[in-house]
Amino acid sequence: MEIKTVEDCFKARLLRKIAPNKEKSDKSFELARRDLKEAMSSLGLGKDFLYKYVVLNSYMAMFHASRGVLYSDGIQEKSHYAIYVYLKEKYCRIVPNSVLQLFEIHRTERHEAIYGLDYEPDKEDAELALKDAKIFVKEMEKLLEKK
Repeated sequence: MEIKTVEDCFKARLLRKIAPNKEKSDKSFELARRDLKEAMSSLGLGKDFLYKYVVLNSYMAMFHASRGVLYSDGIQEKSHYAIYVYLKEKYCRIVPNSVLQLFEIHRTERHEAIYGLDYEPDKEDAELALKDAKIFVKEMEKLLEKK
């Protein structure tokens, strides 16, 4: 089954409905901010071997901010890709597509950084991931404020 819509995600059990949970939403945003701080600290050390962790922490900040929105909506995710599908379908009129695309771009980059055999992030990759994560987290915080 090809997953393209939120309905597909529910059918495949990649998303499921739960009671909206402000506590989990708040905790997710707290984790997002912590991940951003860790990414900034790692980047600040200027060590080549830490660039991978900047990329990973930057993505995790985006992931946790996204989960914060989903928890607020009463949605539990079981797939990183399903989060992207959900945000894109539900919030495409509120959040710029270019911001939503950042999640998908860095989801793929995170996958390569963890599982790929050839990808080794450099300083430029790390700086871009952190910059994009800051933008994304800020947009998710603004989205939550509007709700």
